[in-house]
Amino acid sequence: MTTQTHSIGLSIAEVAERTGLTAHTLRYYERDGLMLGVGRNGSGHRAYTEGDLGWITLITRLRSTGMPIREIRRYAEMVRSGEGNEEARLELLRAHRDRVRAQLEETAAHLDAIEFKVAYYAAAVGETDPDAELTAQQRRAEPAAPR
Repeated sequence: MTTQTHSIGLSIAEVAERTGLTAHTLRYYERDGLMLGVGRNGSGHRAYTEGDLGWITLITRLRSTGMPIREIRRYAEMVRSGEGNEEARLELLRAHRDRVRAQLEETAAHLDAIEFKVAYYAAAVGETDPDAELTAQQRRAEPAAPR
């Protein structure tokens, strides 16, 4: 891992505040090889750059969408090694994108079912739900659905 010395940079506490992560998590990301190389200031404390913040945001998004730590580590290793592995990076990110899209489709199907039920019960109690209008066609489409 590359260690750079920065005279100016954000402290771990500042980065924790800006990202919503704990200092413990930030140290873990560095220790586990997920960071590209956090620099140090003159006194040896971590000195994060805006680029580091961008990378942390990416890591957070990858984790939030279900990418395993081992894949993030692999991606970080490829980025650290420099040019020449762009096809492998692209393959890794496309595979993750495809998984996220599949999750979104599944979640959208679940939401549709919930919307149907919200509209059904809103109509049953005489309300109009602007977010989930239940039409006569929808009522006929799923007559045997458990209530």
